Amino acid sequence: MVDVRDAEDLVVEVLRSGAIAQGPMVKRFEDAFASVSGTKHAIAVNNGTTALVAAIQALDLKPGDEVVTSPFTFVATLNAILEAGATVRFADIRRDDFAIDPDAVAAAITDRTKVLMPVHLYGQTADMGKLAPLAAEHGLKIIEDSAQAVGASFQGKPSGSFGIGCFSLYATKNVTTAEGGVITTDDDELADSLRVLRNQGMRARYQYEVAGHNYRMTDLHAAVGIPQLEKLDQLTAARQANAKRLSEGLAGTPGLDVPQVLPGREHVWHQYTVLVGPHAMLSRDEFAAALTERGIGNGIYYPKIVFDYDCYRNHPLIPDAKVEDFPVAASVAAQALSLPVHPHLSESDLDTIIETVREVLGA
Repeated sequence: MVDVRDAEDLVVEVLRSGAIAQGPMVKRFEDAFASVSGTKHAIAVNNGTTALVAAIQALDLKPGDEVVTSPFTFVATLNAILEAGATVRFADIRRDDFAIDPDAVAAAITDRTKVLMPVHLYGQTADMGKLAPLAAEHGLKIIEDSAQAVGASFQGKPSGSFGIGCFSLYATKNVTTAEGGVITTDDDELADSLRVLRNQGMRARYQYEVAGHNYRMTDLHAAVGIPQLEKLDQLTAARQANAKRLSEGLAGTPGLDVPQVLPGREHVWHQYTVLVGPHAMLSRDEFAAALTERGIGNGIYYPKIVFDYDCYRNHPLIPDAKVEDFPVAASVAAQALSLPVHPHLSESDLDTIIETVREVLGA
């Protein structure tokens, strides 16, 4: 939910300028985002999926080169790898942070693996303390799917600064431009390549250097995002306070596991995701229906392992992927449910959520 009054003056400024495509407002947004991500460069693009696709394309992978990623994620992660023509290999996740397990990643790496793509799910980073050294050991590039983790960090190092960071600015994200994305990097050459790639391969008008694409963000979209970046610390603090209140109130609810903030990690709570375990008096789906009936918003992100759909079965770039090979991801997909945690919740709202959840689960 965006307070449009914060962006109104900047949007009007863009409209009155007569130039609404990519321009100085995008540059202003990029500079602010680079500061948040702790990187030298932030390259704004038109959505988060584009950010992932462009990041992979910029690495110039060859047919058969592999990207290792999580099977428990939004489908954009998988679609981007397939669109870029890379082969997908999955590694199972951990239950405590919903992210890929470093031990499973180590087992998934082959001599064709070129990229490690951890997904920082729900607002907390993956275990970069183990994943980054593992990537370095095997000579892998890191592309962080940070779509849900703007402002998150691992041991003080921001999400998106461990390699190439890819962020989404979709309407539901902690920072939104309605549609938009950002790629972050400290690599000057890579940043230059990405800026050319997003502009139909042009360095200057009609000066074509590569076969590129139209991945540009508009100044109108940037104008919506700038005030949110300026208030990000405040918005994140509100989410963190709400999550703390929910965890305290829901502790001890029968059959319910509340999310953890793991040591050394700054959680920005894109989602507050609980696990409805096998000993709960209701299944996850029954629990969701009961909350909806009582007027409590909730969401299931994501109901299946990402490749467990007909359109991906037998896909040549997803070899030998079987649901049973990822037991933790399969279990979490059947149990995960997200409760409201956004900054605009009142104390009364939080009390109602807690009381209703406990009542429905027989606490």
